[in-house]
Amino acid sequence: MVASPGAADAVRRARALPSLRVGLHVVLVEARPALPPERIPDLVGADGFFRTNMARLGAAIAFRPAVRRQLAAEIAAQFEAFRATGLPLDHVNAHKHFHLHPVIAAEMIAIGRRFGARAIRVPIEPAGIVAAIEPGTATLSPRLLAHWAKVLRAQARRAGMMVPDAVFGLAWSGAMTRARLKSLLDKLPSGLIEIYTHPAIASGFAGHAPDYRYAEELAALIDPGCIEAVRRSGYRLGGFSDA
Repeated sequence: MVASPGAADAVRRARALPSLRVGLHVVLVEARPALPPERIPDLVGADGFFRTNMARLGAAIAFRPAVRRQLAAEIAAQFEAFRATGLPLDHVNAHKHFHLHPVIAAEMIAIGRRFGARAIRVPIEPAGIVAAIEPGTATLSPRLLAHWAKVLRAQARRAGMMVPDAVFGLAWSGAMTRARLKSLLDKLPSGLIEIYTHPAIASGFAGHAPDYRYAEELAALIDPGCIEAVRRSGYRLGGFSDA
């Protein structure tokens, strides 16, 4: 999130870990923009931050050319800010998966390719695996998001971009606990798999989600049992650049 308050610290940490694969998390809702608010008046509210109503903003993007021009300018500014860090661009995705909107996806793909983007997240989560771990878990992909996720996958593949075969983290967003992660690692399907989490040492920072279990997700990622489950699975860890 290149315009976020923690961006500079994140870049510093990434530079100290050259094997870490870093991507651009394009933000178009509920955060500060990369461009001055007066450049993108239809994307921001009176406080200068992006609007919070995704449905209303999504409709404006779909039907108003002026809003689409502002959208393209902001996306380009975020890619430019990432390039200015000097970090290799491993992948791109969007906050709250707003790139499921086909216009946003088209702009991110077209602009991203100019900046060297080679991979993009397509949030398709195998519901059967999630349900096998925790029966009754509500998942988003099968019905609500399936159509637009397939559209996004087709857009990305036509552009020659790499996409994961499956993504895990939607059903348990902010709650990828040790037990869930370990069970997931024991049931992964074949292919290129993305698992996303939101690790932090504590909650309460600017922009945090009140119900996210950040410290538990961090504990899961460094848990010896989860690390052993990765080794046992035979999967090779890395980013899209390693695939």
